Amino acid sequence: MIAKLKFFLPIIYLFIALSLLIFLFSAIIKIPDVDSAVLMVANTFFLLLTLIVFLMQQKALKNINPNVFVRSVLGGVLIKMFACILAIFVYRFLFKNSFNKISVIIAMFFYLFYLATEVAVLLKMNKQKNA
Repeated sequence: MIAKLKFFLPIIYLFIALSLLIFLFSAIIKIPDVDSAVLMVANTFFLLLTLIVFLMQQKALKNINPNVFVRSVLGGVLIKMFACILAIFVYRFLFKNSFNKISVIIAMFFYLFYLATEVAVLLKMNKQKNA
């Protein structure tokens, strides 16, 4: 059980690091046109989305057929892409007057950080014999 949890640690560490950076920039530096609440929601959203897709890919990695893993990776990309598009549309629809484009762009960089972390962990798992 502990061995399975160690693969989640880099994702959790990334979430904590990004949360601390958001807090640091919002409380101490106070960048004017950035909404820290939007960034925190996006950070949490990407954590949950990454964990869901990661669990799906981890299950597919154990399958003997390599096509299952490829399909799960492509499915994960589609899930993330449509979830991000849907989240942006919902945010735009709910907060028409206070929509913050800069925060959305920064949040898309969060997506890239989570993607890089997920790929690094999956590559590490793929090298193990009993991933």
